[in-house]
Amino acid sequence: MEYVRNSDLKPACSDWPVHMQRAIDLAESVLTACPNPRVGCVLVRGGQVISEGWHSAAGAPHAEAMALEAAGPAAREAVAFVSLEPCAHHGKTGPCSEALIAAGVATVVIPMQDPHPAVSGKGIAQLAEAGVEVIMMVDFEDAARAINLGFLSRVERGRPRVRMKLAMSLDGRTALSNGDSKWITDVASRRDVQLLRASSSAVLTGIGTVLADDPSLTVRPEEMGLSADQRQYNALNLQNPPLRVVLDSALRTPAQSNLLAAAGRVLIYSAAAAPSAELAGLENCELKVAGNEARVQLHPVLESLASEYYCNDVLVEAGPTLCAAFLRSNLVDELIVYVAPKLMGSDGKALLDLHGIQTMADTPTFEVIETQQLERDVRLRLLPQVN
Repeated sequence: MEYVRNSDLKPACSDWPVHMQRAIDLAESVLTACPNPRVGCVLVRGGQVISEGWHSAAGAPHAEAMALEAAGPAAREAVAFVSLEPCAHHGKTGPCSEALIAAGVATVVIPMQDPHPAVSGKGIAQLAEAGVEVIMMVDFEDAARAINLGFLSRVERGRPRVRMKLAMSLDGRTALSNGDSKWITDVASRRDVQLLRASSSAVLTGIGTVLADDPSLTVRPEEMGLSADQRQYNALNLQNPPLRVVLDSALRTPAQSNLLAAAGRVLIYSAAAAPSAELAGLENCELKVAGNEARVQLHPVLESLASEYYCNDVLVEAGPTLCAAFLRSNLVDELIVYVAPKLMGSDGKALLDLHGIQTMADTPTFEVIETQQLERDVRLRLLPQVN
């Protein structure tokens, strides 16, 4: 395998960065392919794009297979730009490395190796052994990793990527003193949250939120404002909504809650409490124990979601206590905060229950990586910084 930088490309390959970026864009257009990574593929022959493909959902054709089928015989001697090392193992679909070889592709260009043990260099080796030239464009590795952070977290760390969503007023309040919180943010922010949910493997909340707000935590595609292309890319995975997860130490989740009444799977983690017969008898509800103390333990929950349910990305939508617990445990990989331009008063409910901070050196600190105006609201994306 040859490693190249954009600055080292020969004149005949000057358009390669455009094609690699297109493969990454195709992968990114898919909200989630959980438990698989998101992958895009562009086939080029004689300097012309002859087909494209993307992996839209688990069990659906992989990006390479989709592009090869669209290209047909024209794929022979083509250059395949793939946003991740082609897979080399049999799963719900056949190995993409074998499909590329059978199609007579001359060159495969990738930005990174797949760290999954079933692949991890095996696809590269199979292609090279068959005489297919494999080139890694190292300048695109960061961009390629960025579109699969959840998958990489599960494979490399043994737990999903955790994103936490918060919504607040300018003075950091999430509800009025009487509990009224509808709506802090505008329609555009709530539409954006639907996209966040749809791009997640699981949406996680706590029993406090279930009892106080009775949410359904469902994905509502009609509220997302998806373009025709986005609907095409995501038609399959929108039919498979994220797992909804409740941390409920004493199993107080009402069997008549909106969460359990809505379609889709619900997973409840408890601290070894015995469920009611009504709760235990629900077909769409699975009960799990995480930890052997009075409260559910966060690390075992995340490890279970990764190893048993193959979750890549978990979205935390919870109250101030559980959100603070995730932050104190250093388990938040990205914070997404929607700020509404309104004041709710000092007697309103605080964003987080973070107590005991005595010095500025002990304050949790974040790096703002993106700000975006959503109608009147502002969305902040932040990464935690290690003190």
